[in-house]
Amino acid sequence: MRTKKQSTEAKVKEIRRHTRKKYSAEEKIRIVIDGLRGESSVAELCRREGISANLYYKWSKDFLEAGKNRLMGNTKREATTSEVHQIRNENMDLKQLVAELSLEVRMLKKSLTGSE
Repeated sequence: MRTKKQSTEAKVKEIRRHTRKKYSAEEKIRIVIDGLRGESSVAELCRREGISANLYYKWSKDFLEAGKNRLMGNTKREATTSEVHQIRNENMDLKQLVAELSLEVRMLKKSLTGSE
């Protein structure tokens, strides 16, 4: 009987994990700004949004750190997928060009030295 209860609890946890709401960056920012405004308590805001206070404070810390880093000029920009594909294609083209030019140089050197 004990094992059945444990497996049921494990299944419930798994379902909750898979059905957990995913928040977009815009939603997180809105929630953090609502908390920073102070119009309602953090506990009330968290209840209304369906998040834990720990999660709110984590988002708040990340938000403030990102702002601090941006103001200090410490910016890292993540490349978008299209940019990554474009850069990879350009890289492949350049590698091919280098290979072709290397072969051409090798052939020219051989023709100048007369060796075949």
